[in-house]
Amino acid sequence: MRKPSVIVISSHVARGSVGNRAAVFALETLGFPVWAVPTVTLPWHPGHGKATRIVPDDADFAALLDDLLNSKFVDEVGAVLTGYLGSAGQAESIGKFIASLRKKVPDLVYVCDPVIGDEGGLYIPEDTASTIRDALIPQADLITPNRFEFEWLTDTKFEDNNAIVEQVRKSDIPRAIITSAFGLLKGGIGNLFIDDNSAWLAEHRKLTNVPSGTGDLTAALLLARYLSGMSASDALHISTQSVFEVLSNTAKRGADELTLEQDMHSLRQPRSMVQMRAIGPSVVPKRS
Repeated sequence: MRKPSVIVISSHVARGSVGNRAAVFALETLGFPVWAVPTVTLPWHPGHGKATRIVPDDADFAALLDDLLNSKFVDEVGAVLTGYLGSAGQAESIGKFIASLRKKVPDLVYVCDPVIGDEGGLYIPEDTASTIRDALIPQADLITPNRFEFEWLTDTKFEDNNAIVEQVRKSDIPRAIITSAFGLLKGGIGNLFIDDNSAWLAEHRKLTNVPSGTGDLTAALLLARYLSGMSASDALHISTQSVFEVLSNTAKRGADELTLEQDMHSLRQPRSMVQMRAIGPSVVPKRS
């Protein structure tokens, strides 16, 4: 049976494994057809140095989404994943696109990865971040911000994972996975899944000087595993294993970008050690 197509709306780089380059590779490796929509095109991640930035005109971008929405192929689509956006206008257009697509695809799964910043603060204009918060997150079935992004989105400073769980639940978000969550072991870091009934932390040792793209990769893997029918806790576990294994292998090779092309086996069947913990009072979900 053919798997549903996933529309991935994010940045594109000529060199490297960030944005669409990471997300599309992961989804296709796990058997999902992808419709890739670039929000900005760059030669490489700006962390490598000066990078020419090509952003489509907001009107052209909106027209392209309209073409997808009204195409004869739209019944192939089962999910949308959004990541880095190039303007507030793009966020507005995507919000309208998601709302209209749901009318045609009632079972649509929408994952919003609000790529807006890190511990150093926002790295996109505040109006773009605010529009992502106001137009996209309320429509999402799952959001995947890092801890610092979630702090900005909720205007809250977190001291522990229990506080994050509490904030997600009172924010009326169906499901969230917060990356860069607090590790419970010395030198640990993890991904924290929260819904109304449970909270799970997938924890591993923290690596230093890691390449960009781990958030893009995590969101795509989680979506693929969810669409494959995995329970939330199992999807969290295996996706975190995959990303940690890719990071470890990349570090061993001394590469400055995720070495996804050499690590397809890690995306499909990871073997790295990741510890799962239930966080706070919760209803423990059945594991598939």
